[in-house]
Order: sequence, then C-alpha cells, then structure tokens
Amino acid sequence: MHPALALTEPPPFTADALRLDAEAAVAQIGDSLRRQVRGRLRKRGVVLGLSGGVDSSLCAALAAHAFGPGRVLGLMMPEHESDDDSLTLARQVADTFRIPWLIEAIGPALDAMGCYARRDEAIRSVVPEYGAGWTSKVVIADPLAGAEYGISSLVVRAPDGETRRLRLRAEAYQALIAATNMKQRTRKLIEYTHADRMNYAVIGTPNRLEYDQGFFVRNGDGAADVKPIAHLYKTQVYQLARHLGVPDAVLQRPPTTDTWSLPQTQEEFYFALPWPTMDLCLAGLAAGAPPPEIAACTGLTEAQVARVAQDIAAKRRATAPLHLPPLLVGD
Repeated sequence: MHPALALTEPPPFTADALRLDAEAAVAQIGDSLRRQVRGRLRKRGVVLGLSGGVDSSLCAALAAHAFGPGRVLGLMMPEHESDDDSLTLARQVADTFRIPWLIEAIGPALDAMGCYARRDEAIRSVVPEYGAGWTSKVVIADPLAGAEYGISSLVVRAPDGETRRLRLRAEAYQALIAATNMKQRTRKLIEYTHADRMNYAVIGTPNRLEYDQGFFVRNGDGAADVKPIAHLYKTQVYQLARHLGVPDAVLQRPPTTDTWSLPQTQEEFYFALPWPTMDLCLAGLAAGAPPPEIAACTGLTEAQVARVAQDIAAKRRATAPLHLPPLLVGD
C-alpha cells in the first residue's frame, strides 16, 4: 500500500477534546439564533428564565450578543424555597449584559395549586411527623458504588437538626416528583405568557449533558422554541461563559437544582458524579474512545468507566419519552 493511503491511528482521547474556539462558537450560535428566531419562528426577540446558574447566564449572554440586549427579556421567578443567591446572581447577569428583566414570584401560585401541600403529603407517607420546620431533598445512588440505576432516596431534616435518609416506595416517589415538577411547569407558563405578549421566542437552557441524559421536566424546563447550548458539554458552557464575561460569582457557584428546601446539587439529585467527569465520559463514549483512554483522563478505573457507561445508557432509555413530540394516530 502506498504510504499516503495507509490508515493512521486517531489521536488518543483527552480532556482537550472538549476545548472550543470560543469566538467561532459564539459567532456560529449567534448566526443560528438569528436564523431560527427571525426566520423560521418569525419572532422579534427572545425571553428566558434567569436562575443565577451558568447555563441560563450563558444563554442570556449569547442572546444579547445575537439580537442586542433590547431584544432579550430575562425573567426571575423565585418561589418560597428558592435560594436567595439565585435572585441576586440573576440580577447581576441581567445588569452585566444590559438585559431588561422582570421578577415574577411564583410561590403564591404554587401554594394555590397545592404544590407544597402535595409534596408534604407524599413525604408524610414515609415520615408521618414531617411538617413545619422540616426540610427535604431527593438524592440518587452512586453508580460507582455498585448501585443500580435510578435508585433514589429521600433525605429529611427535622427542626432539631436530625437528618434521615430513607427509601421511597414508587408511589410516594412519583407523587413527590410530580409535585415538585409543578415549579418548572409554572415557570414555563410565565415565560410563554411574556413571549406571547411581546411576540418573542422562548429560549431553553439545557446543556448537552442535561439534554442527553433527560435531566429536564417535560413541558417544564424542557419546553422551548430554541435550545442554543444543547450541543455544548458543561465544560464548554463554562468556556464560553468566561469568554463572554459572565460574572465570576456565577461561574463559582456549584450547579444546583434550586428546587428543594434542603441545599442540593445536580450531582446529588441526578448525575451522581461531578459534571467534569460526566462530560468526559459522555464525550469519550460518543467519540468511540477505548475505556483505557477515558479512564486516563477522568481518574476512574476501567471498571468504573464501564459502570458509568451503563448508567448513561440506562438514563437514555428511561428518559427517551421526554424527547418525543406528541404522538399522532394519523398523518
């Protein structure tokens, strides 16, 4: 065989595989947003929820870059159990990128719909004394410890500080999640109300890790007209956020669900592993990298890489219906 035709080995998979040309990426996303929003959707601008997290902050920065700040509306939608930092950081982001913003407190609406009461009722099926002064969250088992996919536990803290971790029956878990999902769906209702009022499109803020693994609520934070960062790994989200000047306080904040009355990270609730590790595992598997290379750049063993791969595949199977459009009987 002629040397020029010889097959060459692909370079080894490393963390550098996630490095972006930030300027080119921002330009490409901006071009896509303008084509999608003004062309296909025929909208004048965009609206998005600002949570004080890095994903929504980057989306706000990208939107301001694509359309100009005056064509972007940021909505801050705190509820009774939101972290005070969420509102503070969201305001800082809006001011940094000169985006008009509004506060729409959703706590009273959630109260009226029974969100908190339904959740507490589900918890009392396991902890009968749960009530005023108690706090709670749901945590997922660590796949590296040999746990089966999808095993979640309830953590409750009593007013005296005693903390308990308990398994939930399927019925109680489903009722608990259904109640808390009302928060995401109510926020999306508010976003679309303002979008209709202004003839704007709604931006969804999931990154690739969240989108791939189904970490969103159907018809809640999963509902949107455009999702400009769903192709970006979390690592890349941070790269572009730094490039565009997202405030350091946002970049230093651990990713959080900001949904439960006890402090809770996304890692605790859903991914079980730190997002940099999940990013590299997901990217390595997508690239077809051999397990030793993924292990080398994550610090995991090959056996652990195999466990993470199983967990990723299981989440994809379990959450596949979240990605489906409404199913029709006929054309």
